[in-house]
Amino acid sequence: MIRKGANKVMECYGVKSREKVLIVVDTSTPASIGGSLFEAAKNLGCEVIMITMLPRTRHGEEIPLPVAQAMKNSDVVIAPTTFSLTHTQAKINACKAGARVASMPGITEKMMASGGMTADYNKINETAISLNKKLENTKKIRVITDSGTDITFDLEGCKWHMDTGMCHESGCSSNLPAGELYIAPKDASGVFVVDGSMSSLGILDSPLEFTVQNRSVTDIRGKNARKLNSILDKVGEKARNIAEFGIGLNPEAKLIGNVLEDEKVMGTVHIALGDNSTFGGDVIAGIHLDGIIREPELFLDGKRFILRFE
Repeated sequence: MIRKGANKVMECYGVKSREKVLIVVDTSTPASIGGSLFEAAKNLGCEVIMITMLPRTRHGEEIPLPVAQAMKNSDVVIAPTTFSLTHTQAKINACKAGARVASMPGITEKMMASGGMTADYNKINETAISLNKKLENTKKIRVITDSGTDITFDLEGCKWHMDTGMCHESGCSSNLPAGELYIAPKDASGVFVVDGSMSSLGILDSPLEFTVQNRSVTDIRGKNARKLNSILDKVGEKARNIAEFGIGLNPEAKLIGNVLEDEKVMGTVHIALGDNSTFGGDVIAGIHLDGIIREPELFLDGKRFILRFE
């Protein structure tokens, strides 16, 4: 089944014979995952290379220069690394050079064979396009939950992005598993309560409450607040930037404690802290942490909006 998942990655990225395919792994990546991706690319007649580096310490931390240079010189980059390369300058530069980049941080053998990876990505692409049309002119989104979330995002002048898993165009990038619509907000104020999972913490046994003013987290409360504050303090004030608001679109994704899949769960939204420079934002932070929120109620420019995924 892991081989089937590797073949699906090649299909999603339209990998063709003679393309230069780079597999970026680290010493904590399961050998079976790197190996299955290597074999899938080799079987298509690609010039495939695998580079192994030391694991980064957090999502969004920059990678060694030789790896970044290799990414820029590849047609397709597939990165099943421990931490995400999505929010790095290395990924931005590789895409600018024309590479198609797949980021798969923390993916496991089980995730390769089940859950979000098994989704119909053509259908997810259709859903994302439809929802994007409904949201593209929205100036303010308010999110409310029974658990205490009440936060408003100013989206004027901002652009929604679609992560659908379908990545055939030069310079595109996506997660796999995929399935979200997301945006870097102009501003945000209010309170949000993460009651699903949190990057670096996994599934939460107790909610985390964030107070936000002028798009910056000013206070974090909850059982895991001290641990999360310690992670953010190591990076600095930019780590507390409200980087992203996203909506999960993948009907096969499950809440498993791995944010790669968790943020794609249909019926959830997520709010991220830190870096948003890779998708139109103005903050380079070297960290990107997502918090997943269950059962949200959305208001678009003051009007209640029901998320439908026909």
